[in-house]
Amino acid sequence: MTARRNFKRQVRARAAKTGESYTSALRHFRPTPSGDVMSEARNSKSVRLAVAQTPVREDPRDVDALHESGRQVRALMREASARGARIVHFPEGVICFPHKLVMSVDGPDAVGPADWDRCQWQVLRAELAAIVELARELRLWTVIASVHRLTEPNRPHNSLYVVSDSGEVLTRYDERLLSNTEVSYMYSPGTSPVTFDVDGVRFGCLLGMEIHYPELFAEYEKLDVDCVLFSTTGISPGNAAAQAQGHAAANSYWVSFSVPTQHSATGPSGIIAPNGDWLERCPADGSPSVAVVDLDIGSEIAAESVTYARLWRRESRSGLYTGHQVTDPRSEDRTAAF
Repeated sequence: MTARRNFKRQVRARAAKTGESYTSALRHFRPTPSGDVMSEARNSKSVRLAVAQTPVREDPRDVDALHESGRQVRALMREASARGARIVHFPEGVICFPHKLVMSVDGPDAVGPADWDRCQWQVLRAELAAIVELARELRLWTVIASVHRLTEPNRPHNSLYVVSDSGEVLTRYDERLLSNTEVSYMYSPGTSPVTFDVDGVRFGCLLGMEIHYPELFAEYEKLDVDCVLFSTTGISPGNAAAQAQGHAAANSYWVSFSVPTQHSATGPSGIIAPNGDWLERCPADGSPSVAVVDLDIGSEIAAESVTYARLWRRESRSGLYTGHQVTDPRSEDRTAAF
C-alpha cells in the first residue's frame, strides 16, 4: 500500500508541476506488462458504456409480451445513445426468458424436457432484427441476450449477441455453465469465452449463473479484457451483486452487471470499477433504465488497479517466490512455537 501511495504522489506531483491532467501525467509512469512505459495510444483508450435493466417476461408463446419487450429494449437503446453511449448492455432473457414450467412437456406442474415448438420464433427473430437495425441507425454497439436456435433435435443455446455499430452480429457468447435444469431439459451449453473490442477497449461476456464460477472471470483476466459484461435474470442463491464486486476487484477490471427490473429493489443493474466499487447504478424502483459510465483506461482508479494489482498478481503467480524460499528446521517444524 505504501508503494501505491508513493506512486500516486509522484503522478500528482508531476501533474501539479507541468499542469497536465492526472491521466496525462500517468503516461510517463505507467508500465506495460513487458516493463516498458505505456504508450499514449494505449493509455488514452476510453469508451462510454450503458448498462440496462428491463422487465423480463417468461412465456415465449405470448406475442404481445415479445413485442413489448422489443419496444422497451429499443427505447433504452435510444436513451443510451442520447446520453453518448457507444455500447449498451442488456440483462439475460431481455426479450423473453422461457420459464422451465411453461416449456416443460410435463408441465405446468412438473419440470421435464422443453418443447421449443412453443416458442414464437418468427416474432422473436423479428424483434431481434429490429434491434439490430436500430443499432445500425444509432451507431450503437448492443449486447443483447436471447435464446439461439440450433438445428433440431439439438436444444438451443442461452446466448448474448454482440451487435456492432454497423448493425452486424459480430459474435455470440453461449452460456457454458448451466443450471441442472437448464442442461438436463432446456439448453445446449456453449464451449468457449468470447472477447471483442470497442474503440480499443476489450470486453468479455458471461451469462446466467456463471457469476458463481470465479475461474470464468479469471479466464477473462488472462485474455486481457478491460470489462466483463455479465447478464442474468436472478441474483440468488447468494448475493450476485457482491460476487460481481469481488470478481471486479480480484481481476482488476470493470464489471457491467445487468439484471431485470424485478430485482432492482435489492440488486439494480450497474457498473463496477476495477477496485470493486460501484460507479453507477440504475434506480431501485423497478423502472426500465440505463446507467452510463466512461470506462477510461487512463483513469486514476484503473491505474492503481491495473498497474499494481493485476501485474503484481501475474508476477506472483509466475514462480516469483521460489527463489525466496528457505530451508530451515524452524520453518519445517510446524509445531515450533515462538
